[in-house]
Amino acid sequence: MSQSPQNRIAAIDLARTVALACMVVFHLTFDLMLFGHVPPGTVFAGPWPWFARGIASSFLFLAGVSLWLAHGQGIRWPAFWRRFATVSGAAVLVTVATFYGMGEQFIRWGILHAIAAGSLIGLAFLRLPTILTIAVAAAAFAAPHYLRAPMFDGVEWIWLGLSTTIPPMMDYEPLLPWLCPVLLGIAFARLLERVGWWDGLRLWQPMGLGRALTWPGRHSLAIYLIHQPMLFGAVWAYTVLGT
Repeated sequence: MSQSPQNRIAAIDLARTVALACMVVFHLTFDLMLFGHVPPGTVFAGPWPWFARGIASSFLFLAGVSLWLAHGQGIRWPAFWRRFATVSGAAVLVTVATFYGMGEQFIRWGILHAIAAGSLIGLAFLRLPTILTIAVAAAAFAAPHYLRAPMFDGVEWIWLGLSTTIPPMMDYEPLLPWLCPVLLGIAFARLLERVGWWDGLRLWQPMGLGRALTWPGRHSLAIYLIHQPMLFGAVWAYTVLGT
């Protein structure tokens, strides 16, 4: 979700660009691993799993921040539903495409599903006390550690994140614990609003390279959808034609 175009904050777009760059690094490494250019299991060992979680957390946190910036002073329903439909439609597209392209490892509930669901739920917290929002975020983070149960193992509960077994998936960010960074983003944005920081950030505009680097952040959804097919194709071409 993004703030209204007329009030875009360049710092948020730059933060998205950094998250996108990290995502590209991770997925490029993953593709290189698939084609045997780096050791097997590379992205599943060492700091790489934490790197991946950090990337997902950053996108969800920024979704929460942007939800507050766009609707914190009053929900603009037409704009919200348009953006929600766009993100939800993209999530469905990812599910369908990976179902046909990856078989059993298709993405049943990935980052776009989490952003759409988190943004919808986040609307309820735009008027609730910040401390309550932080408390619910902590509860969402803790829930999978304490509430997992076989009763949630059915495929109809895959979105919740409380199952004891998880099917193999290329991407998986269920509601619990991934609602946590969305709510923390809302709380963070509200706290910055109280101290008046957003007013200053709205006035700040980077120059030169900094301005150019806001472009990916303004088009993060499109880049998310196309970057992996392009990376995969490039690594495949290098493997077949360049070696």
